[in-house]
Amino acid sequence: MSTIALFPEASFGAALNCVAIAQALVRRGATPVFICHPGFTGIFADYGFKEYHLPTASAAASAGPGVTTEDYWQAFINRHLPHFNLPPTEQLCTYVGPTWEAIVDTAITAEAGLEETIAQIRPDAIILDNVITFPAVANAPCPWVRVISCAETELPDAEVPPYLSGITADDPDRASFEAAYLAAVHPAHERYNSFRRAQGLPALPGGVFMEPSPHLNLLLSPKPVRYIRARPLDPAKYHYLEGCVRQEAQYEVPVLPANTGPLVYVSFGSLGAIDTDLMQRMIGVFAKIPARFIVNVGGFPETYRNVPDNVALGSWFPQPSVVAQCDLFIHHGGNNSFCEALYHGVPSLVMPYCWDGHDNAQRAETTRTGQSMPRTGWSDADLREAIIGLLLNKAMQRRLSAIGAAMRAHPGNECAASAILHMLAPVSLPA
Repeated sequence: MSTIALFPEASFGAALNCVAIAQALVRRGATPVFICHPGFTGIFADYGFKEYHLPTASAAASAGPGVTTEDYWQAFINRHLPHFNLPPTEQLCTYVGPTWEAIVDTAITAEAGLEETIAQIRPDAIILDNVITFPAVANAPCPWVRVISCAETELPDAEVPPYLSGITADDPDRASFEAAYLAAVHPAHERYNSFRRAQGLPALPGGVFMEPSPHLNLLLSPKPVRYIRARPLDPAKYHYLEGCVRQEAQYEVPVLPANTGPLVYVSFGSLGAIDTDLMQRMIGVFAKIPARFIVNVGGFPETYRNVPDNVALGSWFPQPSVVAQCDLFIHHGGNNSFCEALYHGVPSLVMPYCWDGHDNAQRAETTRTGQSMPRTGWSDADLREAIIGLLLNKAMQRRLSAIGAAMRAHPGNECAASAILHMLAPVSLPA
C-alpha cells in the first residue's frame, strides 16, 4: 500500500484541491497523508486524513513574539487590500513583487522542518501543489508530482497569455507586461535562486519559481478553457485534469423569507472576504434582484446588519455542494472556483482582485463560460444587469450544461489518482 504525502500551499484553493485527489487515492487503496503549514491544522483531519505539522517557525517570527503565521498573512493582505483595485500591470510592483518575496520567505523558513517531516513520513511519493519549489521536496528520495492548480498560464508558452496578466496571448501589450513582471519579481527571484543553489538545486530562468517535475505534472485545466500551445506538453509527463472537485456533505439551501427565484452563490475566497465594504455594497444590490443569494462572508458575519430577505450569509459553505444547486456563481476567479462552476455547468461572474483571478476572468469571457466585471467602477445598475443577463442567457446555460456533463464523466481527481499510482507502479499495456 503506497503512502502518498500531499503538501499544498497555505491556501484553501490548493488545500481543498489536494483533498479531492486524496479522496480518490483512498478509493484506490493508497494511504494519503498531509503535510500542513501552520494555520491549517485540522483542515485535513476533518476529512479523515492524518496530518504532519511543520514547525511554526516562519516569516511570522520576524514580526515579533506571539505573531502566528495566520496573523502574518492576515496583516499582509490587509496592507495590500487597496492594491486589489488596481489593474494587473499596476499590481506587479505593489502586490505581485511583495507576494513573491513572502512566498520565498515561506520556502526558506520551511526547509529544515520539511526535510525532517519527509524523513519521518518516508512517503512513496510527494504531491506538491504550490507555485514555488521546496528543495526538500525536489531532493527527497522519492518521486514528486507538481500540481498546477492555478490557471494554465502558470506554464509559459507563446500561445498562452503571460501569467497573472489578464490579457490575451496576442495582446499588443504582452511584451511590456512580461518585461515589467521580470523587473518586479527580480529581487525575490535572485534571493530564491541563491537559496536553491545552497540546497544543491540549479538556478531557474528569470521569473520562474518552480520547475516541472521530472516524474509527473498535473494541470487543473478543463478542455473547454484549455489553450492550444505552440509547444504541446509531453503527454507522458503532463496530464490535464477536468477540474478536481472534492466530495462534500449535501448542503441544504435555507428557506429564506423571499423563497423564490434562481439561486446565486457568492464567494471571493478567504482573501476576498476581508473586503467587507465591497461585499456590503453588493448585498445592497442583491436586495433589488428577484433571486436568492447565498453569500460567503468568511470570518466577518458580525459586520453585516439588516440582511435582505433574499440573502443568507455564512462563514463557510461546502462549496461544491452549493455550486451544484445554484444557477450562477459570483467569484474572484480562483482556479478551483472557476473549475467547480464548469464542473457543475454553472455560469461565472468573475470579479478578480489578484493573481490568476485576472487570467481566469479573461478566459471566462473568451470561452463564453461567464462574464468578467471589475471590482470597482461599477454602478448598482451594472451589477444588476450582469447578474440578470447571465441568469437569462439560455445559450450559455446550454453550453455549460454540456461542459459540466463531459467533465463529470471524467472527474479530474480520479484521473490524478490513477496517474500518480501508475507513476509508482507502471502497468504494461498489451501489445
